[in-house]
Amino acid sequence: MSIVPQLVLNSIIAGSIYSLMALGFSLIFSTVKFFDLSYGVLATAGAYGTFYVLKTLGLPLFVAVPAGILISALLGFLFYKLIYRKLRARKSSNTVMLVASLGVFTALQAVVAILFTSQFQTLSSNLGQERVFIILSGAITQTQVIILCTSILVAVGLALLLKFTFFGKMVRAVGDDEEVSKIVGVNTEKIIGGIFIIGSAIAGLAGIMVGFDTGIEPTMGLPLLLKAVIASIIGGMGNIYGALLGAFLLGFVENFGIWHISGEWKDAIAFGVLIIFLIFKPQGIFKQ
Repeated sequence: MSIVPQLVLNSIIAGSIYSLMALGFSLIFSTVKFFDLSYGVLATAGAYGTFYVLKTLGLPLFVAVPAGILISALLGFLFYKLIYRKLRARKSSNTVMLVASLGVFTALQAVVAILFTSQFQTLSSNLGQERVFIILSGAITQTQVIILCTSILVAVGLALLLKFTFFGKMVRAVGDDEEVSKIVGVNTEKIIGGIFIIGSAIAGLAGIMVGFDTGIEPTMGLPLLLKAVIASIIGGMGNIYGALLGAFLLGFVENFGIWHISGEWKDAIAFGVLIIFLIFKPQGIFKQ
């Protein structure tokens, strides 16, 4: 039983990372109603943007992290303006949007691999030497504590933004019915553009957090994207509270699921949970 505290901590850490990815993904889906697969590679872009500024240019951390987030936000906004907005204007189906976003994902991932090689890199300069906190008999690193705090701050900030600001009300209106929102005078293009900026920035932040915790590689975006999608479906597509709950639920199920088996089964367990929800509760825990 002494392994239980470590499993709990591992679950919370995994849930924190998944929640960061799922919050942005769910936010974008709630507004545009399609699976934006390019969301995953924006996490990669944020991590490598930070890597370039921090390790190549040698600028300080407080410059590198915002730069990485900004790069992801700008890329997400450009993808929307140059690709998704035009496809939506032509009334393209969700299948077309899905394929287009997959193309963006593949292309940008290839660009990252060309620019930085496929070699594994790390953002942290003291990996393996950082401060470790012991809670009961479980261990959690300083970086993982920062990840947990960051995910809480982002979730609270996003909830406050959507609930108490004029922009948040417009976002909810567009998400409920975009056509009616246009009729009553809401600038839906501006609102959706803002959502892509915010959601993409969150993806970039998640990629940076993962980079400091475990390292970065060009293919890191796909597993993060898949966990974001699974968490969002479990919690309820388009519901940020559901995404948060789904992320932590997924983290706990994954880590306790491998208690007596190999960690290689973690992804299989995650997809098993997804299939169960798709069969018995396809709308997820919460409705949008």
